[in-house]
Amino acid sequence: MDIGTVGIVIIVASGIVSFALGRYFSNKRREKKDAQKRAADMANQSRQVRRARERKEERGRR
Repeated sequence: MDIGTVGIVIIVASGIVSFALGRYFSNKRREKKDAQKRAADMANQSRQVRRARERKEERGRR
């Protein structure tokens, strides 16, 4: 079987698109997982730690 030039170009192009989509969805999934972990960590903080973090964030906004 002869693949030919057109076949090779199609294979390479589909490989590049597949790679790009994989990276995009992987990064999106990782960001979502990190946000959930941050939210869970913040929910488990003591009141003192939570207030200290809030004061620090407020100083950063000024």
